[in-house]
Amino acid sequence: MLITGFSTHLSVMRKEDPTWKFALGASPVIEGVILRLTTTDGIVGFGYASAVPHMGSIAAQLDAELKHLEPAVTGRDAGDIESIMDSLDRRLRGAPQAKAAIDCALHDIVARSIGAPLHRLFGGRFRTSVPILRIMAIKTPDEMAVQAQKLVDEGYNYLKIKIEGDVSNDVERVRAIRTQVGDSVHLTIDANQSYSAKGAIAALNKMAAFNIDLAEQPVHASDLEGLSLVTRSVPITIEADEAAGSLEEVYRLVTTRACDAISLKIPKLGGLRNAMTAARLCEQAGVAYRFGAAVGTRLMAAQALHLACALRGVDYACELAEFARLLDDEFSGLEVENGCLSLPETIGSGTIWNGSA
Repeated sequence: MLITGFSTHLSVMRKEDPTWKFALGASPVIEGVILRLTTTDGIVGFGYASAVPHMGSIAAQLDAELKHLEPAVTGRDAGDIESIMDSLDRRLRGAPQAKAAIDCALHDIVARSIGAPLHRLFGGRFRTSVPILRIMAIKTPDEMAVQAQKLVDEGYNYLKIKIEGDVSNDVERVRAIRTQVGDSVHLTIDANQSYSAKGAIAALNKMAAFNIDLAEQPVHASDLEGLSLVTRSVPITIEADEAAGSLEEVYRLVTTRACDAISLKIPKLGGLRNAMTAARLCEQAGVAYRFGAAVGTRLMAAQALHLACALRGVDYACELAEFARLLDDEFSGLEVENGCLSLPETIGSGTIWNGSA
């Protein structure tokens, strides 16, 4: 099962709403790099490297990183995942998104080689589906209320409200959405680092009246003291995202209890192996975790879904269906039903590649 083929190509997915924005920026498209590994046995495995500028990656950089890492992958046995990933770390420091694509493609090959769904490599099923949380772009309060109702009408019961660091406007967004959708819908907010610690405390204490389940990354990723202060000062669960960009950062967060929860993302953590390790760290520390926004192809969402369904600690809605607001996906086979994603039981990730590159 030696790896003989290593090819990459750019993935550009248009957003249904080209004006979609959050606190850190806006773009009408989502870019990434699709990795295709082929073995001597004719098995093909796929991975996806997501281009996320605020996490330190752009598409051209990812393609260059993958090409630099290629010699450490080709000619190797695809089943030697631990050894291969160690070689990647020695060849290039950092580059988690590129390494995640390789890690995922290797796991895909191994699952296909034994004729099993991907979750079998992680210990099998703990659950067969996860509820899905959908993300709402920053707009006026009234526009966001309309957007929220549309998602609820589509069957979603968990919503994330993007906010931008303005206490008055952000509270009005939350108020408008809660008034529109009623009390039974679960609401979360995500500031994407846009608040100071004191601003976040002021905003979240006002938002608490609207029954917010959790608040994601209220302060800058580097401000762990501020994050800890917010965590201790508000009644809402505080979740780290950008501050949890590596295993080292996850370890620091959970051992200092600077937050209540962690948003795990396979691209930022460098692959499925590291995401599982991060989950175990959270479990041992008594810190909640779930899988955060996988914005890109259905392939990436499906691979995260397999791991989410294998881990016992995933007990809140995950953000694995943002593909629903994107066009031009090269992968099919995964769709939301009644606000949930069900675990595929077909071989590998359960997605089908429809590309030609």
